[in-house]
Amino acid sequence: MDRVRLNTGRPVDEERVSGVVEAHAEDVLRYLVRRVADPQDAADLLGETLLVVWRRARDLPADDEQARMWMFGIARRTLLAHGRGRRRRQVITDRLREQLRDAEPDVADIVNRRADVRTALGSLPGPQREVVVLVHGEGMTLAEAAQVMGVSASTTRGRYAAALAALRVAHGDGASSLPR
Repeated sequence: MDRVRLNTGRPVDEERVSGVVEAHAEDVLRYLVRRVADPQDAADLLGETLLVVWRRARDLPADDEQARMWMFGIARRTLLAHGRGRRRRQVITDRLREQLRDAEPDVADIVNRRADVRTALGSLPGPQREVVVLVHGEGMTLAEAAQVMGVSASTTRGRYAAALAALRVAHGDGASSLPR
């Protein structure tokens, strides 16, 4: 039997851990699939569960049935953490939606709302698109965008002017809503 020492210096039987994982991973995956909306989440949760199993391998019970239950317990705690994270993300997303609803419309809103403008923005060369997104999407100044992009301020101003001109041409009826 191969024995390895993990963080605590206590010996871990890798063969035993591998055997328990092989014997019960499918059951744990089915358990997770039944409890999440997206099967891909279940696969991710199984991966997280297995990471914890290997990290805590020194705690693996000697009895096979207890080892199985131990693995399910880890999966359950991983699932609970996933649910808490999902709820936190939902609260943040709802708060952001509310803030955006209350915000005054600006060029970023116009770009996000109108498919033809999104298409026109997508047709811009990468550097021009990036400067427009940094300025209007992220609220940066041209000088800040230049710094982020790693180019001079004059290059950024030129890219921005060219991008706005292209957007005005591509979106003739909304040209007045674009900055001059």
